[in-house]
Amino acid sequence: MPSLLLALWPLFALIVAGYLLRRSDFPGEAFWPGAERLNYFVLFPALLLSSLASAPLDNPALPRLALAVLLALGLGWLGLLGLRRLRGWPAGRFGALVQGTLRFNTYLGLATVGSLFGAPGLTLAALMLALMVPAVNVLSVWALSAERGVSARSLLLPIARNPLILACLGGALLNLGGIGLPGGSERLLGLLAAASLPLGLLCVGAALRPDQLRGEGPALLGNCAARLLLMPLLAFGVARALALPAMESTLLVLFFALPTAPTAYVLTRQLGGDSHLMAGIITLQTLLAALSLPLLLGWLS
Repeated sequence: MPSLLLALWPLFALIVAGYLLRRSDFPGEAFWPGAERLNYFVLFPALLLSSLASAPLDNPALPRLALAVLLALGLGWLGLLGLRRLRGWPAGRFGALVQGTLRFNTYLGLATVGSLFGAPGLTLAALMLALMVPAVNVLSVWALSAERGVSARSLLLPIARNPLILACLGGALLNLGGIGLPGGSERLLGLLAAASLPLGLLCVGAALRPDQLRGEGPALLGNCAARLLLMPLLAFGVARALALPAMESTLLVLFFALPTAPTAYVLTRQLGGDSHLMAGIITLQTLLAALSLPLLLGWLS
């Protein structure tokens, strides 16, 4: 546990620093939207592309890990559909709860993986993201739009434009084509990638909205329990059933134990969902994850 705390506390310190910086209006309100866009469209894709361009894609563990990811997501989705039928949630509320249960904070996930496992872990994590990001985006858009009807175009267009998915695809093509990252491009992408995770964690903190925690206590606590407790246990069961090796099992459980993504708030507002509930879920899950992640990873180790 002490080694885990040493690996994780700097990550949460950056989140707290981002919150305090925005609260003190430094370096200014206009900085944070631009920083989020820079990270989302440039720095973070550089990390994913460079990781996948040199990844061992012939690793025999990859098909089993891919099956585990899709199986855990599928079981979680079926459980949410059953709850919706039971509780009668409208699409706006259902979409927020789906994102709170299935989406994950990519910045915190990769920063944690890098701290615990280094480059080998980041490579496997990038491959997991290549599957999880498009799947979770499709489910989120469908959940928020179900009552209005949803077309294939409205589901697939956000995926085709997603810079993280494009970076994963580009890295895989460079790898499979035997091109790699020639002519110093690996160093360039490495410099961009090094800035992505610290800036991403600062932006996570800046996006926290404690004022949105009022009025939805049972829903917030229930969703946090689903995301931070039930989904990791489900992922652990899938990992055991498929006999995943230790590092792959830990990565699978970790990505299903992360708090939801701050970008879920933007999607919820764009599609007319319950943005108040979504902001509260993001904030409370991120705060509680500072306790749940070390405990969970300590138990796994």
